[in-house]
Amino acid sequence: MDALLFDMDGVVVDSEEYWHRAEREELLPAVLDGDIPDLDEITGMPYREIYDYLDANYETRVSKAEFVDLYDETAETVYRERVELLDCFAEVRAAARDAGVPVALVSSSPPTWMGYVLDRFDLAFDLELSNDEVDGPGKPEPDIYEAAADRLGVDPADCVAVEDSRNGTLAASRAGIVVVGYRVQHNAETDLSACDVVCAGSEELREELLDRLGE
Repeated sequence: MDALLFDMDGVVVDSEEYWHRAEREELLPAVLDGDIPDLDEITGMPYREIYDYLDANYETRVSKAEFVDLYDETAETVYRERVELLDCFAEVRAAARDAGVPVALVSSSPPTWMGYVLDRFDLAFDLELSNDEVDGPGKPEPDIYEAAADRLGVDPADCVAVEDSRNGTLAASRAGIVVVGYRVQHNAETDLSACDVVCAGSEELREELLDRLGE
């Protein structure tokens, strides 16, 4: 591969289990009247686009500004106090560095949320790209992955992306990138059919990525 691209939520950090609990128990009940969507419908999307999706398909009862405030407040707690780093991340990052393969963080989360993670775990990537910094729609559309490949100066077909959501895997696949799915408890039933390969747990992911890096 010429570049390794990581999604953040649910991959680099185990935030999705906290987000899913908050969305089911607090956020979506506060935002919607009536039916609540299956979380796979919205997981992986930029949160401002989540509001637009909910407003178009469900009965919202708060403004977009109120929705954004609710998510921002939850994010600070999730990223600063609760999440843990992917078990194999340090080893894979070191192997990529040794192989001369740039590693990018490609996330639907805004730069502020990404900053919480980068600061807490003292992480540095060759590229850190938020959907807020891309001129185009978020996942499941391919724009953010196309932009990441362009900024790294590589062909999308020579990139590998690690994703855990249906929307994220579709975005990477539509960009022409090889997609490695990461399957754990929080996404046990998620449709990852857009992936080229699916790894069950961090050890399988470690082996898959190290093998692709020539380790």
